[in-house]
Amino acid sequence: MDALPAVPTMPPSLAGTLAVILAGACYGAIPVFARLARDAGVDSAGMVFLRFTLAALMLVLWMRTTRLAWPRGRTLIALAAMGAVGYTGMSLCFFGALRTVPAGTVSLLLYLYPALVLAISALLFGEALSRRRIAALLLSLAGLAVTVGAGYGGDAMGLALGVGSALFYSVYVVVGGRYAWRVHPLAATTVVMCAGAVSNGALLLASGSLTLPQGAAGWAGVLLLALISTVVATALFLAGMARVGASRASLLSTSEPLFTLLFAAALLGEPMGASQLIGGALIIAGVLCAAGDSRARAEPRPQAAG
Repeated sequence: MDALPAVPTMPPSLAGTLAVILAGACYGAIPVFARLARDAGVDSAGMVFLRFTLAALMLVLWMRTTRLAWPRGRTLIALAAMGAVGYTGMSLCFFGALRTVPAGTVSLLLYLYPALVLAISALLFGEALSRRRIAALLLSLAGLAVTVGAGYGGDAMGLALGVGSALFYSVYVVVGGRYAWRVHPLAATTVVMCAGAVSNGALLLASGSLTLPQGAAGWAGVLLLALISTVVATALFLAGMARVGASRASLLSTSEPLFTLLFAAALLGEPMGASQLIGGALIIAGVLCAAGDSRARAEPRPQAAG
């Protein structure tokens, strides 16, 4: 009998690129799910806490069912810091900035993080800055500016908090690029979510208020936010980043606002004007430019967490 033909395998770089872009799509659905939760009376602090807590419970159950090994040692500490400091710090700065700065400006400030990731990776770890990566960054930033169309208003503290959200998230991405690949993506995601749930829970206890969803639609929004835009999105992003590196993953993730616009138009009935279409085209050009970067990281071999 003739041997069966070999099943072609996807190159690690391509698999990582697709994983990060799919993660962007999952993150891009956050406003749709958040709208369901907000309409049911959940405030931002309660939404963040429920998002991380439900995601952590799902992942811990999965870890126990599959008997997946937990990270250990320095990898465990790094992943916990990513959740407790990176995610929590980014969320606090982001929502704090929204109090005095237009939402569009805050979004643009957050998406300074790809440039910060490139700078940190180059300065601290000697990662090369290719012309293609610089071009991808410029195209993406231009697309974000055109798409959001924000007025750059707000007080100094609000603007500083917006930049702070980008700093926290850039550190999260850089640390993830150094440690998350050492363990299974779902194991890494579980630790990040558990740490985020604990830190956000502590902050919520300090504030003394928690608003739960009122009705099935509200709970559906929170559950989808936890499952799709947290568990699936984070696992895809960490798995993709393990294959393409932190710098390239941060560039590819600028596709997220484009998915947000598409979902908002399709599911929330929000109109898309000429600026959104032009900005979306620039973002796609930047993503394609980053996807074609030949300096992608070779897929590392898994090793014991240490």
